[in-house]
Amino acid sequence: MSLATKHTFATYKKNNTIENGDLVVLYLSKENLILIRIQESQEFCCKFGNYKHADMIGLQYGTKLGSNTGRGFVFLLYPTPELWTLILPHRTQILYIADISLIMSYLDLKPGKVMIESGTGSGSFSHSIARTIAPGGHLFTFEYHQERVAVATKEFEDHGLQDLVTIECRDVCKNGFGLVNKADAVFLDLPAPWEAVASAKQAFRQDKVGKICTFSPCIEQISKTVTALTEQGFVDIKMYECLIRFNEVRILQISTLDEALEMERASEKKRKRALPRVLRESFKNRLQQERDSQEQDDDQEDMEGEGEEEGESAVKKTRVDDDDNASQQGSSTLSSAVGTPSSFRSHADVFIPDESVEPRESIESKNVTVTRLPVEQRGHTSYLLFATFTPATQQPSLTERNKTAAAASK
Repeated sequence: MSLATKHTFATYKKNNTIENGDLVVLYLSKENLILIRIQESQEFCCKFGNYKHADMIGLQYGTKLGSNTGRGFVFLLYPTPELWTLILPHRTQILYIADISLIMSYLDLKPGKVMIESGTGSGSFSHSIARTIAPGGHLFTFEYHQERVAVATKEFEDHGLQDLVTIECRDVCKNGFGLVNKADAVFLDLPAPWEAVASAKQAFRQDKVGKICTFSPCIEQISKTVTALTEQGFVDIKMYECLIRFNEVRILQISTLDEALEMERASEKKRKRALPRVLRESFKNRLQQERDSQEQDDDQEDMEGEGEEEGESAVKKTRVDDDDNASQQGSSTLSSAVGTPSSFRSHADVFIPDESVEPRESIESKNVTVTRLPVEQRGHTSYLLFATFTPATQQPSLTERNKTAAAASK
């Protein structure tokens, strides 16, 4: 068995053991996942160190493997369609898990179903469909771009889905699906899905109820598709818009009343200790400014000459006295603005417990789980339009089939 067909996205391994040739998703972080194929002689290198493939062989999927430097580690995860949606190379806009799960639920997909998809794009939805309808089911997927068809074909083969998926390069809007009385469900991710509705009706099994879904980003596309579905006889037409809203879960500790009072007392003491320091720094800065001003005045006096020394000294003395008065007045104003020093505070500002009052019953603090919405939210992606195909013919009942069989046997 070749390395390309040994591993499949459609099922899980029974022994859950990594072997040579298997696919492994390396989980480095939430935003950094890498798909590799195990080859014994190869190794994976990153900024945290090297990880030899030979060290991964024989380990269980889900194992946490450390690097050779001891600086980091990776998780060895089993490749699933959900993980492939997160790490696949984007060739087109893709469907994510929220839309995928809703579509598969309304299309009633399950093992053994036959489904038609157009277009294939990057293959995100195709992998989820293949796993859901396996075993026994089959997916016919169509893509009009030849290069995307070639890449998707190789990916289906590498992921072991070639028996479940048939891909064809075809413009279904112009040429149709080329299938008649074949499908149980149809999914259309096209610029003009209304042009493929008539061909989709022919592709449905004519003896069973079928489901169809279109994926369109604009409401004008939905309007035209609804008109086409109605003209072709589809019923139960509904439209949904699937939005994602994440909630962050955190655990907060709720303090008791006694603990809250104790924290308030500690905060008050800290504020009182910081107040004198603030005043001292303010006075120190003011005095430094006065000294600098006085030194400038002294330098100016030396340059003016000896004749005016006596008069200038008197003026300077008067200025110094005025500055001292202003300093005292400014310090008083600053003290009132910043706050009264702790030595002049009244006892009413400090909480003093009353010993005559009986102590309250002790209540233990509790951890409370809370949720909140993040700042950024993911908005609109596309509209999902669903409709039901009613069979053109009705199968005979079990009683009628028994009568027909009995008559044929006579």
